[in-house]
Amino acid sequence: MNGIDKERVVGLLNKILEQELAGVVRYTHYSFLVFGFNRIPIVSWLRGQADESLVHAQEAGEMITLLGEHPSLNIGPLLETHNHDIAAILRESLEAESAALDLYRDLLEATSGKSVTLEEYARKMIYAEEVHASEVDKMLRMPGEIATYADKK
Repeated sequence: MNGIDKERVVGLLNKILEQELAGVVRYTHYSFLVFGFNRIPIVSWLRGQADESLVHAQEAGEMITLLGEHPSLNIGPLLETHNHDIAAILRESLEAESAALDLYRDLLEATSGKSVTLEEYARKMIYAEEVHASEVDKMLRMPGEIATYADKK
């Protein structure tokens, strides 16, 4: 891991850790607020996202300690709009995923060509976040729509 800016990389990893921990809370919170005929599959999906965010937070913490540093005990910002229809929840989710994706891209840029371990970790997480964002985007489309949600904005 020669040549990495350790302070910058650990700072990014701590922001990632905090963002993913916020995701655990956010997705769990959202799961309490789903009502209607589609409640069961949506709650299941949201809780699965909370579980995935916890795994991502654990991985970020492991990367921090791999570098011999101390993981943050903070949690990222939590947005509460009090707008709990499913589309609003999904839009908020997409915003949070976009912020996490930016952090992973910054991590990739900071580690590219300097640490295979951290570079591959960042690439794996970018892939996971992009796939997740595309799933949310598809959920925001009306049946029969092909254009992405992002293209309609």
